[in-house]
Amino acid sequence: MAEAQLCGLQDEITCSLCLDTLTDPVTIPCGHNFCLKCLTDCWEKSQESSCPQCRHTFTTKPELNRNTLLNEVIKKLKKTTLSSPPPQNYAGPGDVECDFCTGKKFRAVKSCLTCMASYCQTHLQPHYEVATLKHHKLADPDRNLK
Repeated sequence: MAEAQLCGLQDEITCSLCLDTLTDPVTIPCGHNFCLKCLTDCWEKSQESSCPQCRHTFTTKPELNRNTLLNEVIKKLKKTTLSSPPPQNYAGPGDVECDFCTGKKFRAVKSCLTCMASYCQTHLQPHYEVATLKHHKLADPDRNLK
């Protein structure tokens, strides 16, 4: 469950500059979050202070203060994830692997005959939530989708 919590929040706790989990997160006036070091480095290389994500330009450089609440949430998520037993649903010999997992691949739970791809439980979620994907034909995992 902790793994699902972390996966569900991965986009919210990832710095769009270094693409890693936020370290010393800061929130700028437009509402976007970055690692303190990443944003500081970005602004040192630029002539203007603007949001690297939405490009909103600030007339005066905002003071960067750590977002302590977000920092605590990230620490708790990491602690919960690390203390939970590792998931045992990695693809093994004879299993169909998820086409979207990076690194060690999870076992596919469904294959989409429209997308011609196989998905683990996490990567399959959009097929249940996104209106256009809900109409796709899902089948048991199949390594020969052609």
